[in-house]
Amino acid sequence: MEQQKQLFTVSIYTENNVGLLNRISAIFQKRHINIESINTSISEIEGVSRFSLVVDVTEEQIRKIIGQIEKQVEVIKAFYHTDEETIYQESCLFKIKSDLLFEERSIQNIIKESNARIVTVNREFFVLEKSGRKHEIELLYRELKPFGIMQFVRSGRISVTKDEMKITKLLEAFNA
Repeated sequence: MEQQKQLFTVSIYTENNVGLLNRISAIFQKRHINIESINTSISEIEGVSRFSLVVDVTEEQIRKIIGQIEKQVEVIKAFYHTDEETIYQESCLFKIKSDLLFEERSIQNIIKESNARIVTVNREFFVLEKSGRKHEIELLYRELKPFGIMQFVRSGRISVTKDEMKITKLLEAFNA
């Protein structure tokens, strides 16, 4: 029976070395798998970075990919999780002409209903920030688009697991 594709969040704990992102992305490229979202940051352990990627693959494919990723010298450990196993968010910023904020009542309503936050306002533009699920951000984008979005940027997914991850103890041992 053929497995269904689904979204997986991949967490990769690594040393912070030049060229690693290129080698990790090459693992997906060789398999013709598109990375839907990518984010890198420090982790809970000093000196250890964390990559968070989102891919749409079968579980069999993701197991093989994790095995390939863990063969990279700088990779300490890699994990994959389903959406149900994680708590996740994305963030975005919208830059919009300032006159619309004061002249278009509907924009004020959109901001309020979407729980977006005004970050800054000046004579030329204002900036909105929205954190949430991908569909919430896409909805806000569709609602603001008719007013003319000057700039838009969205982060990759950030996530934590619902269950405890033993990685912290492993990372502490690595860092010692």
